[in-house]
Amino acid sequence: MSISVRSPRWRPRKVRKMGKKAFEKIARGLNEAIEFARGDLKPVRLYVPAELDVKAIRTKLELSQDDFAAAYGFTVNQIRDWEQHRSRPLGGNRAYLMMIDSDPDGVRTILQIAVSKMAA
Repeated sequence: MSISVRSPRWRPRKVRKMGKKAFEKIARGLNEAIEFARGDLKPVRLYVPAELDVKAIRTKLELSQDDFAAAYGFTVNQIRDWEQHRSRPLGGNRAYLMMIDSDPDGVRTILQIAVSKMAA
């Protein structure tokens, strides 16, 4: 009497090949992890304050709520809610607002480049 370990319907899965970009990202991450483990690389930490004065950032740029929202990809409702303290920017939005506060023209340039690449 013989017993089959495999079910008659069992078939091996197709193996997908990893793309070059994905491989390079993983390799770069592994190299960073090795450098960190050896003590050759220090971890990077970005301090993002819990509270930002969105109105001060906007008024420093002399933009209306509508213009600020349009220039940097927010909704007018977000700007109003943040400025009136009904809500506050979370996570990446806080970091993004810090970038706008630090270099508004640089952020606009990056956005314009990204939009032109997407349109091409």
